[in-house]
Amino acid sequence: MRKTARYSALAAAGLLALSSLTACANDAASSTADSGSDGGGGKGEHVKIMVGGLDKVIYLPAMLTQRLGYFDDQGLDVELLSEPAGVQAETALVSGQVQGAVGFYDHTLDLQTKGKSVESVVQFSHAPGEVELVSAQRAGDITSPKDFKGKKLGITGLGSSTDFLTKYLAVKNGVKVSDFSPVAVGAGPTFISALQKGAIDGGMTTDPTVATVLKKGLGKVLIDMRTPKGSAEAFGGPYPSSSLYMQTDWANGHKATVQKLANAFVKTLAWMATHSASEIAAKMPADYSQGDKALYATAIESTLPMFTKDGVMPEGGPETVEKVLKAFNPNIKNAKVDLGRTFTTEFVKKAAG
Repeated sequence: MRKTARYSALAAAGLLALSSLTACANDAASSTADSGSDGGGGKGEHVKIMVGGLDKVIYLPAMLTQRLGYFDDQGLDVELLSEPAGVQAETALVSGQVQGAVGFYDHTLDLQTKGKSVESVVQFSHAPGEVELVSAQRAGDITSPKDFKGKKLGITGLGSSTDFLTKYLAVKNGVKVSDFSPVAVGAGPTFISALQKGAIDGGMTTDPTVATVLKKGLGKVLIDMRTPKGSAEAFGGPYPSSSLYMQTDWANGHKATVQKLANAFVKTLAWMATHSASEIAAKMPADYSQGDKALYATAIESTLPMFTKDGVMPEGGPETVEKVLKAFNPNIKNAKVDLGRTFTTEFVKKAAG
């Protein structure tokens, strides 16, 4: 049995707590993530990838690639681990506990200002896939981010991408980051419970949490960032989010392995572009639908527009992300970020070819 440890929370300033992995989360994730469509697992080169929430639709390509058997096809034995927030996946990566992380691209910029060289090697998306929800009780009081002042807003975790994006929406609309209270409530049942009990007035989350909140009548959509159009309206351009990112030194030293991962993920993205939400849902673990297959398929359908078809970084995307982070993050605002070092298209272009 692996040793149990917990991540310490990241401070609002985004300082990394390079601590041990949560063994219980690893065991739980491994129990569902080690079997491909043919029951595979245990064969080929072993690679660990930490995902900022395996059951989140925004990170769906990770598990779907496993279920389609594409890792096996590449001769890889990929172990998918799960943490509730992308910032924890980031911590696992920079502490050397895993070889890859599936989380938001914006972490690569933040990490560069802290002396860490990390790059996106497969870009899953060109929109955040996030939704800013408002509780049904506060819908009359919060009609735009201008009304964030004095409110308690749910995020997955301090220093997470939901934290980043919430702060940007506030600042863009004249509200200081000190004028509202970010509350770390995770996603899924914990987010829904916080909304239901009034612990938060609203918050940023993804599907399938969004679909569940709307079905239960617990909240309303304030800002929808699940499509390129929604991303452009909120941020002024494409906002690359979900990605496979890795430490640059590791990627450069294991190019054959990274290429195999890129081949598998690009094949999955192409498969997603030619199949329906119901067909995608049918490939996923049964418990991801939480007993409501139709609602889960709806959640996937709402989020599908965020995904790229080829894993290539969208043109202008890194610049949009930098602009957003510079609006509120003092580390990045006062630093020179080399965007060319935050992503590479070397592997996905070979995969597509």
